[in-house]
Amino acid sequence: MEYGLVVVWLAAYLAIGALALPFVATVFSGIHDRGVAFAVPSGLATITLVGYLVGHVAFGLPALSAGVAVLAVLSFRSGGVGRRVWRAYAEVAAVFAVAFLFMLSIRAASPAIAPLPLSAGEKFLDYGLLRSLLRSPTLPPEDMWFAGESVQYYYGGQMLTALLATLTGTAPRFAYNLSLAGVYATLLTTAYGLAGAIAFDHGVPRRTAAGLGAFFVGLAGNLHTAVRVVAWVLPSGAITALPGLRSDHGLLSWTPSAFSYWDASRVVDGAINEFPLFAWLNGDLHAHMITTPFTLLVAGLCYSYWRTPDDDRTRRRRLLLATAPVAGVLAITNTWDFPVAGGLVFLTIAFGPADPATLLPGSTGRPGPTENRLAEELRRDGLALLGAVTVLVVGGLLVAPFWLSSASTRSLGVFPPRSDMWPLLIVHGGFLLLFVPYLGGGIAGSLEGRPIAVGAAGTIGAALAWFAGFAAFALFGPLLLAAWLLLRTRTDIGFETLLVIGGLGLALVVEVAYVVEPHQQGTGLDRLNTVFKVYSQVWVLWAPAAGVVAARLLDPSSWPGVVDTVRWRRIGIAIVCVTIAASGLYAGFAVPAHLGGDPVGSDGATLDGEAYVAATYPEEAAAIAWLDDREGQPTIVTAAPGGYRWAPDEGEGAAAPASLTGIPTVLGWMHEKQYRGNDPYETRLRDVNTIYEGDPDRQSELLDRYDVEYVYVGPAERARYDLTIQGHRRLTPSFEGGDVVIYEVR
Repeated sequence: MEYGLVVVWLAAYLAIGALALPFVATVFSGIHDRGVAFAVPSGLATITLVGYLVGHVAFGLPALSAGVAVLAVLSFRSGGVGRRVWRAYAEVAAVFAVAFLFMLSIRAASPAIAPLPLSAGEKFLDYGLLRSLLRSPTLPPEDMWFAGESVQYYYGGQMLTALLATLTGTAPRFAYNLSLAGVYATLLTTAYGLAGAIAFDHGVPRRTAAGLGAFFVGLAGNLHTAVRVVAWVLPSGAITALPGLRSDHGLLSWTPSAFSYWDASRVVDGAINEFPLFAWLNGDLHAHMITTPFTLLVAGLCYSYWRTPDDDRTRRRRLLLATAPVAGVLAITNTWDFPVAGGLVFLTIAFGPADPATLLPGSTGRPGPTENRLAEELRRDGLALLGAVTVLVVGGLLVAPFWLSSASTRSLGVFPPRSDMWPLLIVHGGFLLLFVPYLGGGIAGSLEGRPIAVGAAGTIGAALAWFAGFAAFALFGPLLLAAWLLLRTRTDIGFETLLVIGGLGLALVVEVAYVVEPHQQGTGLDRLNTVFKVYSQVWVLWAPAAGVVAARLLDPSSWPGVVDTVRWRRIGIAIVCVTIAASGLYAGFAVPAHLGGDPVGSDGATLDGEAYVAATYPEEAAAIAWLDDREGQPTIVTAAPGGYRWAPDEGEGAAAPASLTGIPTVLGWMHEKQYRGNDPYETRLRDVNTIYEGDPDRQSELLDRYDVEYVYVGPAERARYDLTIQGHRRLTPSFEGGDVVIYEVR
């Protein structure tokens, strides 16, 4: 185990947070503990944005130095902080360290950066981006799977990892897993801080809400495991009598020995329903994971706006301005999160205590009351939309090079295959166990005797949605209505309910719209990627909200209008305990399973993501290491197309030489069809075939066209092609070992 690297990276993360602390304490001065939990994500966001912009001139150490310098200047100009703030940061640092070490213990038991059959997911994509960035003198990096062209993907998260690897002097094979643990710890502590700050302002125990928020974001799973455990315990007749459970294939045959951490992420038909713990157990350093703390950073800025007094217009404007660069970071790190920043800003301005009109230039105060409630709603929402669009435009302009060079363009489709009720209850049921009584109780205790009318309206709407085939609207529609009305009528139902609305909106959007993936059209997987990316954001927004809601259910005295607090406390304790138990069962099975045994290629725990290569693919390990020693980014050619499997005997190499070194190959994984379009992809595929088994003159022409410097001939190439290239007059063996020959092109 590389304990020295663990200490160095933990110190680096906490030092970045400490450097950002004066600046953060100024920006978040309106909330509890001055937002110290946002110090680490704020520091990382600053380094990411500045490093990205400077990286277009000079990446690596210059970009890193510029990011750290800007962060230092921002904090210097903000002034010092007192002991109280440092004590609060010490608490956050302790939470960060526990989360960091917990995730490292899991990664050290399963560190392999590998595709199938050894592992699963898109690790080669993430690692290839990291490797390419570390080889690139400027941004954007050259695409390791489409030589000669820049990356057509959001790579900000891997860029941040590259900068941290540069800061700590860490080899990428170790930096990959250390970065994974760091992002996890940052997410968990940010949720901890946001939930705690909201709870403190409600007058409920801060650490209770903070701890529960951290649990829901970092340890909780959906109800897939809990339902199977209950079905295993109960008689089979009791299960088959329930109509909703009959469609759950494998439910009756499940036993604890059949548990797989993977199954809970594939509950919704034709989609991926990830949640944070699954994602980190799976171990991709993927975009939708790296942005999670930055999404909560936007939520934290919005909460600071929420808490700013109505008459402090200047501060509220500055907070919205501060949100824009974080939105830019979201755009380059995971573009799916970019509109979510706008959505949070919209909801905050629309529902915040301050009137949106006071943000406008020349405004002199709060407008007078409007008798027409619909007109008032439209006025507030219109101004909120203007504010959200402004934030997104400014944030987008800050990262203008991304839109011009790296952003991929895909169209939107409408009315994809819809979710059924049972999968929705399994995926979101843990949160609904808390939100339904919270919002229902709020409605019952407010609206001046109109809860029956509101309940009837919600029931009728849900029934209509159900009969129309929109199960999600039947389930979430009444909750959205209740949350909206409560924010308009009660001051004690606050920002946690706004986060609930944000998640409900995202969960409903994927039922009516999706990002078109041409290769999946008509396969029943039309919205696979859309649900995958959007649901991960739902979980991140709902987790801190759930922490606050759970804490308030445990302490009903914080609810105005509650008379029988003893009875309600008993009900609240029961609800929270059931929710924690049901949500925590997944971790109870999955974490011990991941901690058992030694990783492939190592005698004990290690953070070396490439340790498996020599043990599993000895015939290629030396050749890949030889390539990795080459300077710069010489173009190579390998078997194409690569996929999610590294199975050399079957002709599948998963573009391993390119993915593990960052040296670009003419054509790699099948993802390039998504990024570039069908025609460019198919053209290169034909050209790679010709390079390996075509006419010598045509081979020479293509080697020159793609500026190929090395031709890789390994097990996958031998299995796939009739290798006429080996006798080509312009090739000279530069490496020979095992079953691999690497030819240099003269």
